[in-house]
Amino acid sequence: MDQPKHTQPTVADDVNARELLRRAFDNTARWPKEFNGFTADLTVNVNGKETSGPVLVKSPREVSVQLGDADTQKWAQEQLGMIAVHRGPRSFEESDGKYSLTMEEDGHPLGTKLIIHGSNSFYRLKNNRITQINRTMAHPGMTPFAFTINVEESAVTQDQKNLTTRYTVYYYSPTDGKLNNVESFTDTHTRLGASDLPATRRIISYENGAVTVKNLTFTNHRLL
Repeated sequence: MDQPKHTQPTVADDVNARELLRRAFDNTARWPKEFNGFTADLTVNVNGKETSGPVLVKSPREVSVQLGDADTQKWAQEQLGMIAVHRGPRSFEESDGKYSLTMEEDGHPLGTKLIIHGSNSFYRLKNNRITQINRTMAHPGMTPFAFTINVEESAVTQDQKNLTTRYTVYYYSPTDGKLNNVESFTDTHTRLGASDLPATRRIISYENGAVTVKNLTFTNHRLL
């Protein structure tokens, strides 16, 4: 006899929450639809140790970094992949718009709480900007973890879009709330054609009992 299937209850979509998140999405800087990628020279400095080499970015899954140190190369490739995920062209319906959305006004200084049902996530929004991202990750075969991103500073591009320049990520356990790491990001960008490309990224984190500072510096950008 077949066992009954247990499904998540359907959450009614709040049209006001959807409009709020859509406005923030539309006001966020992304590479244009015709963007084919870019190349650049990259120098990575980890606590004073430098290594350099070329990079190629076509999409989040097409990132190539060539550095002399294998561990630094893998880390830099992950950073560029993350940048490409966040900056790559996509529609609202392809991202958070595919979920049911609701919101709560709780007086928080970072703005309205917006729940993205079915994604283990909620955001905060203020002045048509996403100011905080909260997400829990729990995939089969991996230890669950959670993170909170606080967006601290943004620039306004030539297209009048918001481009994050400073944010902090708090990584913690979703089971006991224990804080595991904090990373502070500071980014600058350079305009080439209709695209704002990464120019520098500084990350300050706590690793293996010490504070680590990592710098990525991109030069000689070329669009593909």
